[in-house]
Amino acid sequence: MHTDRTSTTRFPVPVDAALRAAGWQPGRWDIKQAEIWADTLREHTSPAGHTHAVFPAAVEAWAEFGGLHITPSGPGRQIAPAALHFDPLHGLHMARTLGDLGRALDTEVCPLGAETDTQALLAIDTEGRVYGLDHTGDWYLGPDIDQALATLVAGIEPARLTAG
Repeated sequence: MHTDRTSTTRFPVPVDAALRAAGWQPGRWDIKQAEIWADTLREHTSPAGHTHAVFPAAVEAWAEFGGLHITPSGPGRQIAPAALHFDPLHGLHMARTLGDLGRALDTEVCPLGAETDTQALLAIDTEGRVYGLDHTGDWYLGPDIDQALATLVAGIEPARLTAG
């Protein structure tokens, strides 16, 4: 198969640059770490008995992006771009909140990481859609991790799901 180096990349240029600066590269896949996170989340039960849902879309996102600290450079298009840390344990103690969001959306939701500046929690559902949860409400970041990264790193205003 002929591959043209000038063909469109998977991510917009600023997103690709921020990902590569964080250590990501095409084909990155750390399934061992993803499975450690999956086990840790599965084993956690909140004091009130809430547990985490763990499913393939989350594990795949952790395998590809887990552990990365992404620091966008440059101004955002509409809002400040978000610095991100892909580590689902940011959401370890958010099982009830994520469960509530999942019920509201008629799906299951699992932690993905956090926006490091605002401490907003990033979460993913069984279909791979990505959300942000912060003190102001819940936000829809994109239909998949690629779109969510573009939204966050490029500083695009996300859609609000709920009022705070």
